[in-house]
Amino acid sequence: MEKEVEPVVLSVINEKRLLGEKLTPVEIIAKMGVFDARTQASSSAWLASGDNVIATLWAELVNVAANGRWFYLESLDVHRRPGGGDRSPMQVQRARDRLQLLKFSLDEGQGIRTVLQTNRVEIMEAESDKMAKVSVRTPDDAEWHVADWNPEEKLAILVRGERGWLPSEDEIEIARIRCGVPTARDRAGAALSREDLHAAAVDYLVKHFAGYGYRTENVSSEHFGYDLDVSDKKGKTLLKLAVKGLGAGTPSFKITPAERAGAQDGDPWRLAVVSDAGTPQAAHKVYKPTELEDMPGLEPEI
Repeated sequence: MEKEVEPVVLSVINEKRLLGEKLTPVEIIAKMGVFDARTQASSSAWLASGDNVIATLWAELVNVAANGRWFYLESLDVHRRPGGGDRSPMQVQRARDRLQLLKFSLDEGQGIRTVLQTNRVEIMEAESDKMAKVSVRTPDDAEWHVADWNPEEKLAILVRGERGWLPSEDEIEIARIRCGVPTARDRAGAALSREDLHAAAVDYLVKHFAGYGYRTENVSSEHFGYDLDVSDKKGKTLLKLAVKGLGAGTPSFKITPAERAGAQDGDPWRLAVVSDAGTPQAAHKVYKPTELEDMPGLEPEI
């Protein structure tokens, strides 16, 4: 979605959209030299005339370094979607086809012609949402290239503009988190303390609900029996969420007496369990008070 795009990137897209030809996504890649563009429209990379590689870049995942250079992190893990979740066999094949073309451009020392695409759903849901559609697809006049290809880290870095530059390690790490690309720490399964898992789970949910325009207040320190107060734009409370974070080494959780009391009060109390908290694969599920006793991960009372 456009609200997730870096402002400088969005300004380039808007300028191109306003001043350029009014073309459909299929017409755009056809004009760039993609053969039989209509049947290949669902792909994310193409080998066009002249052996030119064309690749779609999700504008929401384009990063801007401190020096103003643009870069894009490309996960080499074909089995996982951005932000977590397994790809379907068809999605895996499309990811493989895309990486094969990007590697071809690297091996041949060629640049990449790119199409900046924004989506109509939140970027971490775009690949998993069957109803997701392209919002805007705009050709980028600047050339990109594969600046780094690291199979050990399962990461490639695409850079816009002149060669010879890479983002700093800190910029890459920040971009990994923003773009849902697992870090080496994540892949190693590093364990977090219960406190860190809880903090990460709370942060994840705050960002999740903020993305839908809701106001989320962290009231953990008040010991109300819930951690987050989720309200609408008018200030009406929609949910009172008790939050639990699960991660490596911590596959279960306990419910406090205050939380049980909150559950007994009923609506709008809910329990939100965030799995893989503190990693790009974080995901959550919300449970009603009546579902507590049979839910997975709950430690029995002693």
